[in-house]
Amino acid sequence: MATLTVRGLDDETRARLRIRAAQHGRSMEAEVRAILHDLLMPAPPARGLGSHIHARFAAIGGGELEPPARDEAPRAAVFDE
Repeated sequence: MATLTVRGLDDETRARLRIRAAQHGRSMEAEVRAILHDLLMPAPPARGLGSHIHARFAAIGGGELEPPARDEAPRAAVFDE
C-alpha cells in the first residue's frame, strides 16, 4: 500500500474536506481515498449486454426481423399424457 503526502492544501479546501468526511462518517484520510477511488476507477458500462451486441453487429446490417403474421387465433396448449 502506498503513502501519499499532499502539501500546500489551502485552508478552504481542507475545511471542505473535513466537512465532507464528517458527513460521510469517515476520517479525512478515508474521504480522500474514497474521492480518488470514485474519480479514477472506470465507470460501469451504461448499457447492458444486449445493447453492446446490437452495436457490434449493427454495421453489418440484417438485424431487423419482421414479426410473423398473426392470422390464427391463439389456441390452448395440448399436452400428451
